[in-house]
Amino acid sequence: MAPQYAPSLRFRLAPILLLIQIFFIAIFACYFEIDSQIKARDGTAFNTFYPEFQDVNVMVILGFGFLGTFLVRYGFSSTGFNLLVAVLAVQWALILNGLESWYYRGKIVINLRSLVYAEICAVPALISIGTILGKTNPVHLTLIALFEVSGFVLNDWLLHIITKVRPLNSIMLLHIYGAFFGLMLTWFLYRKGSEQLFEKEKLSHTSGLFSMLGTLFLWMFWPTFNSVLVDNYPRGRKFEAVCSTYLSLAVSAVTAAAVSVVTSPKGKLNLVQIQSSILAGGVVIGVAMPVVHKPWEAMTLGFLAAVLSTIGYKYLKNHMVAVFQCHDTCSILSTYGLPGLLGWLAQFLLLKDFDDHTTAIRFAVFHITSLFITLSLSLSAGIITGILLKWKFWKPPQDRKCFDDQAFWEFPHLVVKK
Repeated sequence: MAPQYAPSLRFRLAPILLLIQIFFIAIFACYFEIDSQIKARDGTAFNTFYPEFQDVNVMVILGFGFLGTFLVRYGFSSTGFNLLVAVLAVQWALILNGLESWYYRGKIVINLRSLVYAEICAVPALISIGTILGKTNPVHLTLIALFEVSGFVLNDWLLHIITKVRPLNSIMLLHIYGAFFGLMLTWFLYRKGSEQLFEKEKLSHTSGLFSMLGTLFLWMFWPTFNSVLVDNYPRGRKFEAVCSTYLSLAVSAVTAAAVSVVTSPKGKLNLVQIQSSILAGGVVIGVAMPVVHKPWEAMTLGFLAAVLSTIGYKYLKNHMVAVFQCHDTCSILSTYGLPGLLGWLAQFLLLKDFDDHTTAIRFAVFHITSLFITLSLSLSAGIITGILLKWKFWKPPQDRKCFDDQAFWEFPHLVVKK
């Protein structure tokens, strides 16, 4: 007979978190400093960039945190563990992104831009945990944060070195990286019986409302997410990125609602399907942004991404379980993976500024190579991390305790008084 309560993580989670945090503090004490140029100048640059930093911060903490609360008994864990993964991943990303500066200068400088860059590097981990939402414990998620950020920073560096991809183009492949890394995790952590919904893998009115709140946060601030690292050269390029993202998001929201009704047997809207698909417009523009210059291009991509994402959620999720044994809880492949691949294809097809055929062929080779590197590294890193997480030492929750906050959180009103 299975135990009544989930196994305690006291001697696993607490030591791991404390050791990691002490290690981070030591690294920051020895090698980090605040940007002295920012401190010497007036507050103009700070006041200009800080609102964008806050927008990205809201997306990472509130948006992704509330997005997974659609599970009826997993609200505490969705928001709490999202914060845990995010803050660990950001600190680790700051260290990894600063290695080059440390090598040449002996110090790593922190400013708002480096903080934003680190937060964006943490997003692939937040995307990936959506594939295994409710089926792991905080120890698993801590390890995922460290391994995935390491792999993504390595992927970013390889793209710069091998294919000479611009930093903005390489980091926006995060959607593809996070989706396929997560697929490998859910493949390795597959649980028998996932063909049928778990007992607690369901939606309620209240949990659906909180989850929709997360979607709205992401939807509202996605234009900032796509434009925050865009250099305003040529003049107006940053504003162009904001407008393109907004138009794509608007079209994807309308299209997702229409396709959801069409694909429903009862002709009704599906809340979780809508939530997944109205964000597809932001994903596709993030990847295809360098070649999107006209409103109709952004709107067309938003339309196609929403159709692909909505249909993918409806039919692909069940097929992934039945055929590949990948139980994707939040349908991450449809929300981020497929729109991300569509954006990569759009960037390949829409770029026309070539002087000759040699330049065009060179671009094609480098563009295909960048996708190959990203997919190869995400799948490889996902496999390595999945093998590590299958170790029983981490005490994964039993099937009956999946998607249940009581496995990890105290509920005082449920305590039996003696």
